[in-house]
Amino acid sequence: MEVVLVTGYKPSELGIFSEDHPGIQVIRYCLKMRIKELADSGTKWIVISGQPGVELWAGEVCIELKKEFPDLKLAVLVPFIGQDERYKEWVKLQYNKILEAADFTGAISNRPYESPKQLQQKNDFLVSRTDGMLVLYDEETPGSPQYYLSAARKKAQRGPYPVATVNRYDLDFASEDLRQQNPDYWAQG
Repeated sequence: MEVVLVTGYKPSELGIFSEDHPGIQVIRYCLKMRIKELADSGTKWIVISGQPGVELWAGEVCIELKKEFPDLKLAVLVPFIGQDERYKEWVKLQYNKILEAADFTGAISNRPYESPKQLQQKNDFLVSRTDGMLVLYDEETPGSPQYYLSAARKKAQRGPYPVATVNRYDLDFASEDLRQQNPDYWAQG
């Protein structure tokens, strides 16, 4: 898979309401391990829509991994103009840093938000332009990633479209791994 869409839950769906929530470190660690595996196996592009949460954390991880994988590129394709207008300030800062560091940015619709149809179009468009997906999702906890997964199932009916999932067990494993690497940090939290 040369071009991989990375997505998952928004911060509020994960109970994350600040930039220093300890869960972010665990999610980023999981994403880093998975994106490294993808880069090792030939992935050249990571694609996100710039949605807060898993997508922006994946964007940060991708940018960090460019030192180790100079051929790895990040594309941010936003669903509409002004997507960040209602983002919290800390999310806006993160979003703008990622846009500045991305190798490619663009808008799927060159109009401001008008209807939920633009979000469905974004899901269909990004799935149609990628070779597979990495998604943080748990079937027992429905949320926004299910819309990407619906588009992925449609594409998979016409041909292969692999979907790799990061689930709560992966997060538990990552949390334990991080705890072993730095017991003092986790003792504070």
